[in-house]
Amino acid sequence: MTQGRDRHDRNTGDLLNWEPPVVVNRFDESRIRKATLRARVAGAVSETLKECELGREEIAARMSAWLGEDVTKNMLDAYASEAREDHTITYHRLVALIHVTGDVRPLQIGAEMFGHLVVDNKFMKFIELGLKTERSERIKRLDSELDNEIKSALRDIRSGYSQ
Repeated sequence: MTQGRDRHDRNTGDLLNWEPPVVVNRFDESRIRKATLRARVAGAVSETLKECELGREEIAARMSAWLGEDVTKNMLDAYASEAREDHTITYHRLVALIHVTGDVRPLQIGAEMFGHLVVDNKFMKFIELGLKTERSERIKRLDSELDNEIKSALRDIRSGYSQ
């Protein structure tokens, strides 16, 4: 009998091929490194549109339906163009773009500017666990410090009685 995974066992994963899940989705920085925030946003829109399986016409149609207002392919082209400084995507249309494409990376650009992350809800329990663990460790540290203070006070009291 051989050790390890059976060649025909398709249900057991290969531990050596395991990769941790992506917790924060980001653009490749080299693809959106731009001089201005407006240009970064245009680069993000462009990357999102390029990587989506849907064509721009279909994305525009779905955004229009979701928003209840007209969004055209030409508008998307303008939002994705760094040269079209007079056509920056509005926030509600950016949200619609994210809704249609499923790509949350444009939100990450803004969040990182303020020291935050856009994280999938499925990771919230782990984040909460980490916060509770951190709090528990802080409480243990404080408890240990208080124990040391009490022991020190007791030594001082005992040494005062022995004189």
